[in-house]
Amino acid sequence: MSAPVIQGWCPGALRPMMSGDGLVVRVRPRGGRLTPEQASGIAELSLRHGNGLIDLSSRANVQLRGVTEDGHGPLIEGLSALGLIDESTEAESRRNIVVTPFWKDGDGVQAVVRSLAAALTRPDAPDTPGKFGYAVDCGAAPVLTAVSADIRIERGPDGGLLVRPDGAATCARATAETATDVALDLARWFLDGGGAPQGRGRMAAHLARGVVLPPAFAEFPAAPTVAVVDPGPGPVAQGVLVAFEFGQMRAETLSVLAETGPLRVTPWRMLLVEGAGAIPAIAGVITDPDSPLLRVVACTGAPGCPQAQVATRPLARALCAALAPGKRLHVSGCAKGCAHPGAAPLTLVGRPGGTVDLIRDGSAADTPSRTGLDPAVLTFHILTEITHAS
Repeated sequence: MSAPVIQGWCPGALRPMMSGDGLVVRVRPRGGRLTPEQASGIAELSLRHGNGLIDLSSRANVQLRGVTEDGHGPLIEGLSALGLIDESTEAESRRNIVVTPFWKDGDGVQAVVRSLAAALTRPDAPDTPGKFGYAVDCGAAPVLTAVSADIRIERGPDGGLLVRPDGAATCARATAETATDVALDLARWFLDGGGAPQGRGRMAAHLARGVVLPPAFAEFPAAPTVAVVDPGPGPVAQGVLVAFEFGQMRAETLSVLAETGPLRVTPWRMLLVEGAGAIPAIAGVITDPDSPLLRVVACTGAPGCPQAQVATRPLARALCAALAPGKRLHVSGCAKGCAHPGAAPLTLVGRPGGTVDLIRDGSAADTPSRTGLDPAVLTFHILTEITHAS
């Protein structure tokens, strides 16, 4: 069995990644927010230079699909005019920040984000790996605990800021003025200590090797563990969350949403319509938190991804109704598990030859409990049987 190719980096706008349907161009909204003009502009550019499909990523980014090589240059010009392009590929790669979408004016979150983003795009910023990232989660309550990040800026029980290495039980104290410097000092320590051999590496894996944190990061206990936040669509204090089938929408859908107000991009593949009290019916927008489509996660799959062994989304769409509320199914085209790197109650993984394996309570790379299942006959009734089997 041939292993999937691990790229070790994520696509950007200046450094897109080729997929089965053309270039994937990832836009990193500043502060996790798109103005109506930016959202409308992205929609128009997607239709002009791509195939009109737009993904929301698990790191709160926006991906334009099906971009042609000839169209990439004009697309970048258009995105730059919208204020969405960094000065260099290196700056873009380092500015890998996930922001709590539940910030409020005056709570300091956006000030920390602006400071961190500016520092990460300076030439002397730590040259961290492409998948290395930061979470600014210092709102009223942490919500990004389960979101991939290596350095986390959180709020302590006394209201002050904490900078925590991912995977550590201790952290360093900081203020709004010092949080950026403390975070970058930690990133430099990670690099100097061999955390990224061959240009790849993550903080939690580095700490798991038994390295000793600098004293400043080992003296203060991290905030108590909180329940993992996994919100559904609906009203929140800051507006209304809306979802999409497999976190993907048509450009026309984004264009209509842009008319409702500023949009905050979330790591749950949803958009938060800022300040809205309700959302009118819009084609392609899921507002029902009980929608069966929200119980399944699926990557692009074949033929959109050249590494996928099966067409994931038709299978996920056909099986979602078999899942009881609270049950989750992850359908992955290969063992990389890009759409959901962590464990899921049920995971189907595509294999060479077009079959799928079933993994219980694990990730796409874990050992399956059943192998060689034929997607063509993996019907509602079979999945129901699998779901309820002891």
